[in-house]
Amino acid sequence: MCIKFMASRAQIIVTLGPASENKETFLAMARGQADLARLNFSWGNYDEKAAQIETVRSAEEKLDRKIPIIIDLPGPRVQRGNNHKFDKSNNSFLSKKDLEYIRFGIEQKVDFIALSFVGGENDVLKCREIVKEINGNQKIIAKIERREAIENFDKILSVSDAVMIARGDLGNEFPLEKIPFIQKTIIEKCNKAGKPVITATQMLLSMTKNPTPTRAEVTDVNDAILAGSDAVMLSEETAMGKYPVESVIMMEKILVEAEKHFVGKRHLHTLT
Repeated sequence: MCIKFMASRAQIIVTLGPASENKETFLAMARGQADLARLNFSWGNYDEKAAQIETVRSAEEKLDRKIPIIIDLPGPRVQRGNNHKFDKSNNSFLSKKDLEYIRFGIEQKVDFIALSFVGGENDVLKCREIVKEINGNQKIIAKIERREAIENFDKILSVSDAVMIARGDLGNEFPLEKIPFIQKTIIEKCNKAGKPVITATQMLLSMTKNPTPTRAEVTDVNDAILAGSDAVMLSEETAMGKYPVESVIMMEKILVEAEKHFVGKRHLHTLT
């Protein structure tokens, strides 16, 4: 499937999984304007992740363009079925598994490391130190999921290469009605600092089962772009949904339309 339309300036991050890790499907998503690939290390094994990386590299070669890869670390979490939460009893920010995943990502020459459950700037600095020790140069994305991360946000932003607003976990830390305003504040601060900001979680969630999104989801994506998001992320929609390619194409359509309505000029900070 190849849809021809003007590419958006804002970027789309897709998550690889059973629905999208085969080469044909991922290539179709990339042609539909998927810009970056996310590997969720909360699931799967090294062989599966290596195969996913090969899928991305294959699409890069066919399309003759770079598709940056993000490895998303699980961090200290308690997993209960399909749900999880921050493990407050864990004294270590990076688990032994996280350290192994970082080394794997560096060996595979991925582009970004996304840190889950960042609490303060020292978490980011510690990861950067580890990456340097392993002779890596990967950029670091701080995922904002905890109340502590909001309290320490300015310092976290100052030492991070990019920020991800992980609204799912934030919704476990704050009343849901406060999330839009937290999102707005984070985006404004990132824009001012010139750091890329990603808005994530449940953006087109209904498309895991349906070929079209809800009106509310379309409005949500539109609002995230108009507020200043540099990238938006698809998770379950592309990892395990029934319509991974359609989700990317729909997301791109929304971004292109939203960008027609920017007031004045806006400089986006891309994840490259």
